[in-house]
Amino acid sequence: MGGVTAAPLLQSDLPLAAAPMAGGPSTPALAAAVSAAGGFAFLPAGYLSAETFADRLAAAHAAGPSFGVNLFVPQSGEIPPEAYRAYREAIRPEADALGAELPAEPRHDDDAWREKVALLVAHPVPVVSLTFGLPDRADIAALQAAGSRVLATVTTPEEARAAEDAGVDGLVVQGPAAGGHNGTFDPRRTITDAATADVVRAVAAVTRLPLVAAGGVSGPVDVRDLVAAGAEAVAVGTLLLRATEAGTTPTHRAALTDPAFTTTAVTHAFTGRPARALRNGFAERHGAGAPYGYPELHHLTRDLRRTAALRGDPHRLHLWAGTGWRSAEERSAGEIVRELAAAL
Repeated sequence: MGGVTAAPLLQSDLPLAAAPMAGGPSTPALAAAVSAAGGFAFLPAGYLSAETFADRLAAAHAAGPSFGVNLFVPQSGEIPPEAYRAYREAIRPEADALGAELPAEPRHDDDAWREKVALLVAHPVPVVSLTFGLPDRADIAALQAAGSRVLATVTTPEEARAAEDAGVDGLVVQGPAAGGHNGTFDPRRTITDAATADVVRAVAAVTRLPLVAAGGVSGPVDVRDLVAAGAEAVAVGTLLLRATEAGTTPTHRAALTDPAFTTTAVTHAFTGRPARALRNGFAERHGAGAPYGYPELHHLTRDLRRTAALRGDPHRLHLWAGTGWRSAEERSAGEIVRELAAAL
């Protein structure tokens, strides 16, 4: 590994980062293991209350290793009540089968955006990444004035130009092969297949900002190819889902090795935004009829998904996974990161 170069944007020894996996998989232990191996780790703020995020931010600062924070940018659109009610009735049998609750009314929120930005201004971290679009320029400037480098997640050259115009310091270029939510600014945009390296090259052609590539990584060769395509660093998520330090639920872990699951697909049936997951029963039954509407659908299906995880039902759970899921192994995150750097 003598030829490995550091990632200046992330200030890490290795050009590798643990992607922020909100909802449980990203843990302090996972971040510590990745950092100890020379990589960079992101703490997800998404889905957390301001109080919970404050506690986790303080604990992460106290732990010592440098880390970044990922924020969900608030969404402006709200789902029409009639579309919400129709979808609620369509998935009622799923909830009834588990004994889960479905909220009667749609809930829209901004994921405690103002409170989280204020916390990061008061207690800055080296890097803040943004997902689901761009906030006001004043928010970006406030985070930068506090000492953070701000990265925007983009999926197209057009989004990259908009992010650069907004004044960010770098870009997370997410390919469509990535697991979990797609960071597209327009959730209704059709997500077509493309190699992440091709997306990186297309973005690199329109900006001089430093790039972090994400999506579809299955091993060291993918990391090498993404760096060759123009990325300063590579973020990995799916390959860490089975890491011993990850907080991935047992139901999700088991599905990742279950031969009954043969492919991934992009679906908005679980949260109202497109996300790549193992193709399962819920996605097949409701993918075509689901409306768009984040975070309303996220709140609608939240108890259903939580109960499915507890009861070991993988066909009513959001099994986020990228196209490289077959390469995820159950071992230390540090070992995984060091192996991914082997081809550099």
